[in-house]
Parts: sequence; C-alpha cells; structure tokens
Amino acid sequence: MLGSGSTLFARASLALALAWVPLARAVYAPVPDQGVGQEWTVSLRSGATWDNNIFGAAHDKIASWVFEAVPEIAFAGSLDDRTYAEFNYTLTLDHFDNRPGTRDFASHLVSGRLAREFTPTVSLDVTDLFAIVKNPESLLAGADGVTHTKNTNQSFDRNEADARATVNLAPKIGLVAKFREVHFAYDNVNLARAIDRDELLYGLEGTYDILPELKAVGEARHEDIYYRIGGETKNKRTDFVMAGLDYALAKKFSLTSRLGGEWRDRASESSTNSPYVELSARYDYAKGSFLSGGYVYTFEETSNVAQYNDTLVNRFFVNIQHAITPLVVASGSVTFEPSTLEGRRGISSSKNEHSTHAGVALTWLPTPHWSFAITADHDLVSSEDVSRHQERDRYGMNVGYTF
Repeated sequence: MLGSGSTLFARASLALALAWVPLARAVYAPVPDQGVGQEWTVSLRSGATWDNNIFGAAHDKIASWVFEAVPEIAFAGSLDDRTYAEFNYTLTLDHFDNRPGTRDFASHLVSGRLAREFTPTVSLDVTDLFAIVKNPESLLAGADGVTHTKNTNQSFDRNEADARATVNLAPKIGLVAKFREVHFAYDNVNLARAIDRDELLYGLEGTYDILPELKAVGEARHEDIYYRIGGETKNKRTDFVMAGLDYALAKKFSLTSRLGGEWRDRASESSTNSPYVELSARYDYAKGSFLSGGYVYTFEETSNVAQYNDTLVNRFFVNIQHAITPLVVASGSVTFEPSTLEGRRGISSSKNEHSTHAGVALTWLPTPHWSFAITADHDLVSSEDVSRHQERDRYGMNVGYTF
C-alpha cells in the first residue's frame, strides 16, 4: 500500500521541496510545516518587505517597499494504493512603492508530481515545475556588465522536468535511471541573448545495501548545456563519475556523500576537469526542529558568459529550524560560496568571487491554519570583477491563512 506518508517517496519529496523554495517565495529561511492534514489546501499569504536594492545593482541602488499577496492551491495524496500525486499553483502579486516603470507584477508557479509503484521492485517518479518569475529573489550578479547599463528587468521563465526510475534487481541491489531538463528564458533581450539555455542531465546509479541503514552508491552522469544564441562558443558537455554512501538512521539522521570527478568539454575553449564533491546531512533533533547542511564542489554557469566560461563553485550551506515552543518557530539559512570565474582566452583572466546568501525568520503558528512571520534576508557578492559586486537586504512581515 502506498499512502501520502510513504517512506518510498519521502526523501524525494524533501529534496524537491528544498529545490523549489527559491522560486516560490522571497525568504531564505526554512518554512515551518503547519500540517493541516488535508489532501487539498487553499491558502492566502500577504505582507510587506523593505528591499534596499530592488535591481541587485552594483551601484546607484534603489530601495522600495514591496507589498505582496500570495494565494495558493495545493493537493498531496494517494490516487490509489500504488500511486501518489502532488499539485501546486501559487500566484504572487507584488506592488513596488518606489520603482521606475511598471510597479505591479504577477508571478506564477505551477508544479506537479506523479509517483507510481508498478511492482514491489519497479517504480517511477516524475515531477515538473514551471515558474514565471517577475521579482527574482536573488538577482544576477554582473547583469550590469552584460547590458552595460542598470538592468531593471531580470524577469525569467524556468521549467524543470525530472524523472527517476528505480528497479530492485535483487534484495540488496538496486538500479536507478535519472533524467533532468531545465529551461531558462529571460524577458530582457540582452540577458536572453547572453544566457538563455537548456540544461540536460542523464544518470545511472547502482546501489548496494551494506546494512538496512547504510547503502553504497556508484553513479555516472552526463550533462549537456545548450545556449540558444551563440552556442558555438558557449555550449558544454560534461561527464561525471562518482561513488559514495547513503545513511539513514531511524528517520532522525540522514547522510549523503558523493566523491568523484568531472570532465568538461567546452565549445571553442579548452577542456578542463575537476574533482566533484556532494555532501549533505540532516538531523531531526526534536519535533518541528532540524539541522541540515552540506557542501558542493562543481562547475556552474555564470551570468556573464561573454567574459567567463563558467564558475568553479565551493558551496557551503546550513539550514536550521527550531521550535522554541509548540507555537513559535525560529529558522535560518546560510549559503557561502567561494568561487572562481574561469576567464575566456584572450578576453578575461580568471577572477575570485565570494557570495553569501543568508536569511532568518520567526514564525508564530497560533492554530494549524494561521501563521504570522517576520523575516530578514541578506545577499552579498564580493568579486575581483567589480561589476559583479552586489549587496541587498530585505526585511519583511507577513500573515497567512490555510483553509
């Protein structure tokens, strides 16, 4: 039997929830789960935020109050004893008190998931998320360098499709096939010409259960990055090989590790390679309280591909949620990224860069349906490329009700 709380898909649900957060809201800290216990929920959140750099500009910052209303409808539940489904639609309406040009924006987020257990040994999990984002949470560093003027429109559309097929070949041996496609489309013509792209990832993972709580993993991945304009100088192909362990103890503590290498073939530029590291852990130390964190070392795309091939990223992240009382929850999140911008031959040398994204929130949950929160977020990018400097602070308060 497969219910909405099935352990078969619990880990995937957590990973997807964390991945979708940046698109769904404008606060970094984890959001407490109110747990109303319904398959269908309708909610409304509204609030106000003071933003001291609404365009994420390196200079001549513009500050404004942002007033927001966020209605949402969601479903999460079993369709039958082998099929689990999720659906979410979120509309975000923003009004800027001080902004040149348009002051009212509507962003949309639509997500869906279907998980099917065909037999006790074969399952498929498919998700899709489509977002139209008009007020990005953490704006592009270096957008001024792309357009040579202050960029007042960093709105974008993004679609991410994921599929994961699992086959248990023997009682202790499993095989997982993975696929991901991410599509970026920016509204601004200059940004679109520079960084509109599709990212495709294919992977095959083999697992062996050493102990009931300990699993050995070997994995190979292949990634293609296709730029829709000027791809002959920007496209990349990357192969990954890695191995690691997955550890889960009594639903309280989990640890995932992947160590390996990646080999990147760049169009019209020299190829390169690098170690690949992916570490994450989570500890649920009390009801409504957890601590999670991790580290990633890999190549990622940069917002200024005219000067840089890509970014070699070190990413450290920590998330905490602590129930001070059953009705009051404090939460926080910090991401720190010491990175290297890999310069293009004859155009730019490589540059060092440090990025910090942090947020805290205090939430009061007087009933399973009402929530009140105050939040603070901070973005700081310090770079040897001065056009990429960014400093942004946001302070807000909001109230929400779930029907």
